[in-house]
Amino acid sequence: MYPIAMMCRLLEVSTSGWYEWRRRPSSRREIDDGILTARITEIHAASDGTYGAPRIHAELRDEGVAVARKRVARLMRVAGLSGVSRRRRPKTTVRSEGVRPAPDLVDRDFRAEAPDELWVADITYVPTAMGFLYLAIVLDAFSRRVVGWAMETHLATALVLQALDMAVTRRRPKGRPIHHSDQGSQYTSIDFGTRCRKFGVRPSMGSVGDCYDNAMAESFFATLECELIDRRRLENPDHARRELFQFIEGWYNPRRRHSSIGYMSPINYERSTAPRRTNL
Repeated sequence: MYPIAMMCRLLEVSTSGWYEWRRRPSSRREIDDGILTARITEIHAASDGTYGAPRIHAELRDEGVAVARKRVARLMRVAGLSGVSRRRRPKTTVRSEGVRPAPDLVDRDFRAEAPDELWVADITYVPTAMGFLYLAIVLDAFSRRVVGWAMETHLATALVLQALDMAVTRRRPKGRPIHHSDQGSQYTSIDFGTRCRKFGVRPSMGSVGDCYDNAMAESFFATLECELIDRRRLENPDHARRELFQFIEGWYNPRRRHSSIGYMSPINYERSTAPRRTNL
């Protein structure tokens, strides 16, 4: 610990001024900042350290706290808090030669007016200390909700069939949803096409080697990687299954806020728009 007089001299501050500052009571603003910082810290911890200023600001807004986003960002910087940033994930698509892909019914337009109009699907790998686990998802473009998923230690067509089965069983769509994916061999297989016809699902596929043709699924996997996979040591596939289940069903669908849907979670967004859709 250095003497006060020495530090004041180095910082070109008078010793008497420093002691006067120490005796001065905290201002109302400083007290409010302290209370707000404590709540920001709690929200940041509840997100497992993933939330940045925009999502924390949305959480405070829903709690009735009137505060500017810039103030939240400033207090987070002072407290040494920050969110996580996404990185581009590697492609894992393996295309079968000689197969005829489904037409592209989306053409990079991922807008949907209601749930179960457009589903996007993809597969990613999850590294563990004892090999890979593969995750297939079906995501509703309207709410960003993961409506179907499956996990296996293989990349056989059964993986995507299980994810599609879950989506149909959970949602029981009244219409004929579009199922958009890349041209991976699992999605171009005869078994997958047969299952789509059985359920009344319309398959759609983007072009080869273009991540923008399935950007919404890519975005989900980028979020998964930066908020879970890159921050956890997954010991084995069973450990990965538990963590992925908790991430999707315990965090992402019910609680994780999305900028594209007004900083609401997928489930809350569907609930908030249900009366509006009923009155259409």
